[in-house]
Amino acid sequence: MTRENDLPRSGLTTPRAAAVAGILFSLLLTTSLVLIRFTVPANPQDAGDWLASRASTVGLALHLVPLAGIAFLWFIGVLRDRLGQREDKLFATVFLGSGLLFLAMLFTAAAVAGGLLRMYASAPRLVVESGLYAFGRTVTYEMMNVYTLKMAGVFMISTCTLSLRTRIIARWMAYLGLVLALFLLLSLGTFYWAPLVFPLWVLLISVHILLANLGEARQSV
Repeated sequence: MTRENDLPRSGLTTPRAAAVAGILFSLLLTTSLVLIRFTVPANPQDAGDWLASRASTVGLALHLVPLAGIAFLWFIGVLRDRLGQREDKLFATVFLGSGLLFLAMLFTAAAVAGGLLRMYASAPRLVVESGLYAFGRTVTYEMMNVYTLKMAGVFMISTCTLSLRTRIIARWMAYLGLVLALFLLLSLGTFYWAPLVFPLWVLLISVHILLANLGEARQSV
């Protein structure tokens, strides 16, 4: 008897939790990326002059990344719960693996950038003149704009493919996600604002899931 009563509640709370987690992830990561994009020069070979006056802004942006990552983990978990028995093992493995690799690349890039800022705060001239800044800046740029974006693209492809089979989101959103995923996979890190594509797409589907869930809740009352 208890199990039957829990089923409707689970069906309503699971998509709502996914939507809330996705929205939090999108807002946090978008804020972090926008702060960094407006603060750090696009050229990874810059001289580092911006560090003297704008390092605190980048530090704030980097502190938002772990919070965004926690929300993204929750987003992955509740989406898998939403799929349930309909989950395809092949695409589910790619879905989970690419999501975790995306987070690993994102966290690593943020950690390298954060370590560079701390080193600069204690010995600014040494960091720049020794080449540590140039190395750390280039590694962070490559990791974020190449590897992290590729994992985001793979995650989008697997999510959209699962969505077309299970219809957990609208079909047009799934097709849009496939197009945006190809853009991320083929961009080769040449578009400075390309990382914003992923959190904005997650925001789109999260808002859609939340609105659909609220509509179902009203109908069930």
